[in-house]
Amino acid sequence: MKKHTYIVIAIILLLAGGIGAASFYWTEDETASTTPKESAEIAERPLALSGKTYSETITIGAIGDILIHTRVYDDAKTKNSYDFDKMLAPVKEMLKKPDFTIANQESIAAGTELGLSGYPTFNSPHEISDALQDAGIDLVTLANNHSLDKGEKGIQLALSYYDKIGMPYVGMYKDEEDAGTERIQSIEGIKVGFLSYTYGTNGIPIPDGKDYLVNYLDDKKIISDLKSIREKADVVLVNAHWGNEYERSPSEEQRRLAQLMAENGADIIIGHHPHVLQPIEWIEHDKGETLVVYSLGNFLSGQVQDYKDIGGMVTIEIEKTWNETGSETTVLEPSFLPTYMASSNEQNYQVRPFEESTVFGSPKTNQKELTDFMLKGIKE
Repeated sequence: MKKHTYIVIAIILLLAGGIGAASFYWTEDETASTTPKESAEIAERPLALSGKTYSETITIGAIGDILIHTRVYDDAKTKNSYDFDKMLAPVKEMLKKPDFTIANQESIAAGTELGLSGYPTFNSPHEISDALQDAGIDLVTLANNHSLDKGEKGIQLALSYYDKIGMPYVGMYKDEEDAGTERIQSIEGIKVGFLSYTYGTNGIPIPDGKDYLVNYLDDKKIISDLKSIREKADVVLVNAHWGNEYERSPSEEQRRLAQLMAENGADIIIGHHPHVLQPIEWIEHDKGETLVVYSLGNFLSGQVQDYKDIGGMVTIEIEKTWNETGSETTVLEPSFLPTYMASSNEQNYQVRPFEESTVFGSPKTNQKELTDFMLKGIKE
């Protein structure tokens, strides 16, 4: 079994930024906030470890693009609102299974105040954010080529709503302070840091003096961000909006950026933008190996055929082991469950487990072929 291990030697009392999957915090420095209950549990751990080893394993789930075309939100329209819950109902159990699940919200969800719209400049109802949260999504990644579709006002309205419902986000920010607040999640004592970048914003410039609004895939910034968050997190997960649309193989630029991220501290890289699945593989570097998912395709969208209506969820186990001298964190082998976007005459959209379909799109494919396609690179 291939593994990527990051070893931390530290005093046990300073290890583990908190216990419990519900413990969430942003941190600007190395001191993570904890509840009184968490502090007590941390204090007890070294005593329990006297001459012993303690380990914890968590699972991180990730899904692809949430891209709400006009036909999708029209299908969700009710008398006074929008109901996306029914679209996610068939996969709700799947999404809730990991300890922490992330999604790529590609269409800005600024709400009806700015007017809803689809391609080429998207704006989605706030209700998609509610539905994702109810279905089990714990964090949304936001840096993508549609981030500025509704300008700065769209970003601010979307982020204000995330704050209102308590949905963590990464990749777009309200101000300098928000952008400078590192996203680190404590899950069962394992600290996971999240970063998010995009190759561009469809030619729409960031307003002068407001570079904090969206993270771009800039080499120097990536290296700087990784260096900073690497010092505080047990595991670093980077979300990259990159590659060429509708191509089922990663581009040379994707591979270059993945290697850059891996060599500078990324443990896991999750890719988006091609709207089709691209394989998973391990990247070797002098510090070990980094797991790369080049593209998770579309999860919920109005695109059909030619693999654009096939997505899925990758699940990654992370193990942390404590002993009297320090800790060791290991990224284990991933698993993948494919999904498909079912619809009929641009209505009745639902995300379904792919196992419910024997034939989908053109050419014909099946669950085994999709799973083998995604995992071939890690089984060789």
